[in-house]
Amino acid sequence: MSPKSRRRIPTQDPGDTWAPRPRRRETPLGFLGHAATFLGASVLGGVLLAGLILPAAGAVGLGAKNGAEGFQNIPDDFKTPPLTQATQIFDANGGLIAKVYERDRTVLTADQMSPLIRQAQVDIEDARFYEHGAVDLKGVLRAVTKNAESGATVQGASTLTQQYVKNVNVEKAGDDPEAVREAQRKTLGRKIQELRYAIKLEEDLTKDQILTNYLNITFYGHQAYGIQAAAQRYFSKDAKDLTLPEAAMLAGLVQNPSQYDPKLHPVAAQRRRDTVIDKMVENKHITADQAKEAKAAPLGLNYKDPQNGCITAQAGMGFFCDYVRHVVKQDPAYGKSAAERKTLWDTGGLNIYTTLDPQKQAAAQNAVSTKVYVTDPVSAAMTMVEPGTGKILAMAQTRPYGLAKEKNETVVNYNVDAAMGGGVGFQPGSNFKPIVAAAALEAGLSSTQRYDAPNRMDWPTMKTCDGTWKNLSKGKKEGTIPNESESEKGPYELKQAMALSVNTYFVQMEQEIGLCAVKQMANKLGVAGKADGSPLQEVPALGLGTQEVSPLTMANVYATFAARGSYCAPMAINRITTVDGKDVPVPGAQCSQAMSEDTADVINSVLLGVTEKGGTARDLGLDDGRQIAGKTGTTDEKKSAWFTGYTGNLAGSVWLGSPGTKVPMRNIRIGGKYQAEVFGATGPGPIWQKAMSDAVRSMPEKEFTTVYIPDPPKRDPNCPTAGGSAGSATCTGAPATGSPGNNGNNGNNGNQGNNGNNGNNGNQGKPRGTSPTGRSAPSTPADPEGQ
Repeated sequence: MSPKSRRRIPTQDPGDTWAPRPRRRETPLGFLGHAATFLGASVLGGVLLAGLILPAAGAVGLGAKNGAEGFQNIPDDFKTPPLTQATQIFDANGGLIAKVYERDRTVLTADQMSPLIRQAQVDIEDARFYEHGAVDLKGVLRAVTKNAESGATVQGASTLTQQYVKNVNVEKAGDDPEAVREAQRKTLGRKIQELRYAIKLEEDLTKDQILTNYLNITFYGHQAYGIQAAAQRYFSKDAKDLTLPEAAMLAGLVQNPSQYDPKLHPVAAQRRRDTVIDKMVENKHITADQAKEAKAAPLGLNYKDPQNGCITAQAGMGFFCDYVRHVVKQDPAYGKSAAERKTLWDTGGLNIYTTLDPQKQAAAQNAVSTKVYVTDPVSAAMTMVEPGTGKILAMAQTRPYGLAKEKNETVVNYNVDAAMGGGVGFQPGSNFKPIVAAAALEAGLSSTQRYDAPNRMDWPTMKTCDGTWKNLSKGKKEGTIPNESESEKGPYELKQAMALSVNTYFVQMEQEIGLCAVKQMANKLGVAGKADGSPLQEVPALGLGTQEVSPLTMANVYATFAARGSYCAPMAINRITTVDGKDVPVPGAQCSQAMSEDTADVINSVLLGVTEKGGTARDLGLDDGRQIAGKTGTTDEKKSAWFTGYTGNLAGSVWLGSPGTKVPMRNIRIGGKYQAEVFGATGPGPIWQKAMSDAVRSMPEKEFTTVYIPDPPKRDPNCPTAGGSAGSATCTGAPATGSPGNNGNNGNNGNQGNNGNNGNNGNQGKPRGTSPTGRSAPSTPADPEGQ
């Protein structure tokens, strides 16, 4: 085929698109034109060189204001800019939960890179890098000549240092498209600025330092920034382990990551790799035999797709991963301002070692997934917390972490408050009653406190922190509160009232101590407000759980009981290090005594009764039979059901319900089983039982410190069940002869009440914060249900 008949042949592979172009027959005028082009280019090159060698004069010539001064004053952070890197999040055993990044990059030192990639990158990008200064004068003249001969720009003259400067400007532009375009704009002024920066950098950094920075910052395609990410992406190995053909392929990518993409254009990638190998032979850095062997090797890709973000986490850990992100961005420990914390997270380069226990996470995730199907109209969520530290050990929910609604995925973490990535929370129902009991005991009431607790009653007037709540609907249905069943009629004492979850009992307890005491106790236990961030309302239904909270909040409340009243703020992070091994300060356990140990011991003793014969959670024992305590909770119309329970060293809270449509859980199929009506003990209870049985298998048994609480006196069947004064002796017989309250551990038998009350009924102390102002409430909350 003659030269004139050869044409460019279009193909899908950029590596196959080139064909020799026929030589154009030149005329005398053509030669003159080339000469003029060459002369003009040479003059332009001379001007540029003059501007570089004499920066002040060059600046004046270009009309730049204070050019010489600006030339000398290079920002310090430009020399080694803070590069955006990937952050890795690990579980408590060191297993990787997820890698998150704005740009997938891991910054390496020179000795963490294969010498082959360092040499290959220099040979193909700037073979005279170690010989010239910031500007390669020979390269400039050579480029001018080549471009003049071809009549087009076919060869650049940028040194590796100048390319590094350009990459820094692009890095600083971040994800702002306009800023990126500006950083890449090919203008004379920008070129001069890059050259000036390059000269200053060569004064301050060694050649090896510049090369290391360049290899860390440059883009290799497929979201891989820097040589470590590139080595992992294309060959699933570290940069220090790259072979000659692998290093050559990656070095060749830099010029055009799209055109030489080894996945999309393997032929072009291999040709480019071989060009790099030839350059290494030309510069005497490898032998001809080494080159021959390297060129004979296949590309050998072991490609690994980019894995970015919490969505890649396995075993249901995505929600906890997202919670960690919120912790770093919101906790002042990680930066004084929101902007500082955002920069820390976005810049990345962190290794975050968390509190998540993979064995307990697996137990919780398995329970919520097998007991409630992802296609069910309701969902479940569970959090486990370690008493005494606040460490979050598990965080699971039925619906997977993700954006595909057709797969029932969600990014809303039902376990946490809205500010931490959750929703508006859920009414806890009777799960809240132990908080009322703790407040009452702290106010001086007895562990055998007795109230009439009728089957239904009007909401009574109650003291608030700064006024009085009054019932404006007395005598009407909306102004009354019922118990769960018609058979529930007092009088009751605390132990029995908690076991049966008697609403009117706890309403009367609230009335005696005041709503302020309940709110203050809730605050001490970490219920700072509702899950949506609004404050708790001081209304009588507060104590019956009508204000929305999250499973993490409730798990931590009960963990405080298990820790004998020591409240510890939720803790998700054990340690953080930077990629160079430096520690980032991390807050330790933040604990305070929310109540006296005596009060907590009584609460533990009372909640043990809930899980024993006669209690609402009597069927929820663990597989190994160890001691447990807890409380059920079911809200109005069965739209949410809870069980929060604990051993001596692990607390867990389970919520079951519909987060959006508020589905009443009656005549419903959940997890393949039909349920006529869901209660705390029948819906979330079995989830808790399964998860906790698996979670505690490897844990030592730890019993509670309990106190002896006598059973209430036997009731005279001829005596009215409601009416008369609370604690009246005329309608009681001999005391019951049951067992003395859960073994009475640690010598506490015979301690019959908190603060030395010795079981006396009636008013045992003064309520806190009840100064009246005559304020009344405009309406009454909806009726909650027991259990």
